[in-house]
Amino acid sequence: MADKPVNQNFLEQLRNGTAKFELVSTPVASISNPNSQKHIPWRSIETSAVYSLLESDHHFNFGMEFNLLSLILFSFVTFALVLFIRGGGPAMKKVERYSVQKVTGDGRCLFRALVKGMALNKGIPLNSSQERDNADELRMAVKEVICDNGSERRQYEEALIAITVDESLKRYCQRIDRSDFWGGESELLVLSKLCSQPIIVYIPEHEHKRGGGGSGFIPIAEYGAEFHKGSIKGKPRKVVRLLYSGRNHYDLLI
Repeated sequence: MADKPVNQNFLEQLRNGTAKFELVSTPVASISNPNSQKHIPWRSIETSAVYSLLESDHHFNFGMEFNLLSLILFSFVTFALVLFIRGGGPAMKKVERYSVQKVTGDGRCLFRALVKGMALNKGIPLNSSQERDNADELRMAVKEVICDNGSERRQYEEALIAITVDESLKRYCQRIDRSDFWGGESELLVLSKLCSQPIIVYIPEHEHKRGGGGSGFIPIAEYGAEFHKGSIKGKPRKVVRLLYSGRNHYDLLI
C-alpha cells in the first residue's frame, strides 16, 4: 500500500510542536527483514567519502550549487567525527547513564525512536501501531521537504551534502519512499530543524575503542542544539536521546 502523502498541515504541526502523533488512517505494513538495504546510518560517512567529494561530481546533479567552503567544512567535520568514533580524537567524552527503551527493528528504528522520544517528552503514550504509523509520517515529512519541495530544500543544505556523498538525490528520493528505509545522519539533520527538536546520538560505552567494558553511553553527535535553549515561541525543547548500537539500530535513551 502506498504511503499517505504528508500534507502541509502536518508539516506545520511538526514545526510548531503541536503534532499529537495521532494514528494515521492508512497504516503501512511492517517489514521486519530489510536485509536487502545496504544503507548505513551516521557511520556510513567514512573517510573515503571525503575523497569522493573531490574525485567525482556526478552526485551533485540535482539543480543546486553548493559553495566550496561548505564542502570543505563538511568534509573536515566528517573526518573529525570518524577519528573520534575510532578513538583517534581528543579525550573521550564523559560517560553518561540512562535507561534503554527498546525500539522495534523493522527498518523504521530511527523514526520510531524519535517519535517515541518526542511523545514521551509531551507525556503522550503511543502503542506500537501508532508508533509505526507516526514514524512513517516523519519519514514522509523528510521526503516532502527534500524531494518534493525545491524551495524548502534549500534550507537543508547540510543534509543534502550528506545525502549526495553516498548517492544521487534521485536515488535517495526513490529509496525514502519505502517503509523499510533506514534513516541516519541526513534525516536527523532535517528532522531536528523541521521539528525544532534537539537530538543527541550516543553509542554504548563498550563499543568505543577506549570504552572498555562499561555500561554507560557516550555522546557522539548532536543536532538542533539551538532548540534546547528555546524554540521560536521561546519555550525550550527537551532533548531526545538516541542510542546507536551494533548493527545499524537505534533505540531510545531516557
